[in-house]
Amino acid sequence: MMLTSDFDYDLPEERIAQFPVPKGQSRLLTLDREGRRAHRRIADLPRLLRADDLLVVNNTKVIPARLFARRKDTGGRLELLLTERLSDTDWMALVKPGRRANPGSRFDIDEGLELEVVARRPEGTFQLRFNQPIELHLDRLGHVPLPPYIRRADRQEDRSDYQTLFASRPGAVAAPTAGLHFNQTLLGELDQARIKVAEITLHVGIGSFQPVSAQQVADHTMEPERYEVSAAAATAIETARQSGCRVVAVGTTVVRTLEALAREQGQVESAVGSTDLFITPGFEFQVVDILLTNFHLPCSTLLMLVCAFAGHETVMATYAEAIASGYRFYSYGDAMLLER
Repeated sequence: MMLTSDFDYDLPEERIAQFPVPKGQSRLLTLDREGRRAHRRIADLPRLLRADDLLVVNNTKVIPARLFARRKDTGGRLELLLTERLSDTDWMALVKPGRRANPGSRFDIDEGLELEVVARRPEGTFQLRFNQPIELHLDRLGHVPLPPYIRRADRQEDRSDYQTLFASRPGAVAAPTAGLHFNQTLLGELDQARIKVAEITLHVGIGSFQPVSAQQVADHTMEPERYEVSAAAATAIETARQSGCRVVAVGTTVVRTLEALAREQGQVESAVGSTDLFITPGFEFQVVDILLTNFHLPCSTLLMLVCAFAGHETVMATYAEAIASGYRFYSYGDAMLLER
């Protein structure tokens, strides 16, 4: 029986990155399959991988999904984080404070733009109905949905800093943070080293960042997130697998997408759908050989996935070394490269 507390650790507040370093300049802690660790830089990645390795990246694009509204009758302030588009006017959202968002209550966002709370779901999300398509207004009114451990207001610079080099498919409400380390220089060096790149899409939503509140890991339910894998990407991934080349996942979102498809189809095929796959220690990986990822929150589903990939004790010891060595944690932090 796995307990959520098995994935807990103490992190000093000063280790939580509040601002990014320039793309391409992060530190990189490597962990090989024998459990050996080394301290490097993300710029070393082309020399750490092999020619014909396949780097699989997530091309989802973060939308400015954080909004503010005022209740029509009392003027009470409401903070919204849009999490899922249901139609042109209906969205699911996280709401603070939730006590103000009773079904039927109405809120003003901007001149002529308003919303009504339609329903509250048991897991704590709200269905909202806008009086016009909100996507038309997000660039003007929306804020970058920085995670709550970044304890500052978003800046104009976050509109590019919190977006990966590969971002082209709008729909995420959080960045696939492993992709934040890449710049054009690094991508060019990977190309010169004959390391191929394939793009897939998983729109990061509540499933990735929802805290685990259950005491036992098995009692946690992942919320589904939408993915899309093109025929070209599927062919590149299966060609790499069949030729003995390594599949390198840039981020946990890529891992979940590829492993979900392999479990459902027996291989990675072109597909559009959603996945609620919850990867914990004991999971049998079929596709991904190497994982590039950031350092994740204690007791999170993302840390559980990393422990499943490289071993619970090994990963937790590596995190302890990263803390002692001054690595920067979470979304704007440094990276790890792990072999399975």
